[in-house]
Amino acid sequence: MPDTDPTSMNAAETPGIPGSGSSPHPRTGIPLPAHGFERLDELSPPETARVPAADVISRAAAVLMNASADNLGMAADGEPHLDLGQARQLITALAGLLAASDEYLGEQAAPLRDGLKALQAAFREASSVPDEPGQGPGEKLIN
Repeated sequence: MPDTDPTSMNAAETPGIPGSGSSPHPRTGIPLPAHGFERLDELSPPETARVPAADVISRAAAVLMNASADNLGMAADGEPHLDLGQARQLITALAGLLAASDEYLGEQAAPLRDGLKALQAAFREASSVPDEPGQGPGEKLIN
């Protein structure tokens, strides 16, 4: 086979190669969900690069906290909704995010950890069969 630039080949020319039929990456920005990212939604892509990482991480944590609280029946408006399966996943994701980024959050770390602990306590209270100590959502990730 002659030397060929792989970027010039199409899917028909590259049978059996995973991803060879996929389209190139989009050139426009990835749309962010509106909930929890209001400040980021207002910025153009070059400006988002200037938002401190700790702020982006904190906003992601706030989205996870709000969704967890909603699934624990703690929504400020509307009918209380209780879905412990969803709440467990969200609280665990929040704990993982905080565990992975604790050293970068500075002053923002303590209030986020406090919020996580409050959600874990609310989960334990809402559960008819509480988890064993250390086995609740995210407890293995953050003490």
